[in-house]
Amino acid sequence: MSNGEERNTRHKKAMQRKKEHVDKRIAEATKDKGLLVVLTGNGKGKSSSAFGMLARSVGHGLRCGVVQFIKGLWDCGEQKLFEDNPFVEFHVMKTGFTWETQDREKDIAAAEKTWENAAALLVNEEINVVILDELT
Repeated sequence: MSNGEERNTRHKKAMQRKKEHVDKRIAEATKDKGLLVVLTGNGKGKSSSAFGMLARSVGHGLRCGVVQFIKGLWDCGEQKLFEDNPFVEFHVMKTGFTWETQDREKDIAAAEKTWENAAALLVNEEINVVILDELT
């Protein structure tokens, strides 16, 4: 047996052992605990990551909800893509950034009203995925 063939044989055996281990762990994972993903940090990419998860979820036929805090009345690509999808319930605060509105009372009232949509989605057992975009 050549060195390359021997290496390939060892690799195949190792991958078979790994597959057995992974398959066993998956079979044992019978408890549905739910999942919370928090995306934070400076710069771009957090909403894009969340909407990527939304796309995968919708692709698997899961019912989803989206609540966008802070967003204004401007065109938003993710809203255009998902708002008419029957698997996605979409809510947008529509007031824009607080540094633009500069009206604390109005911002609080809008956030509280928008939170009512979020709270309803979070307790709805028919909804599998909820995205709270710009919550913080």
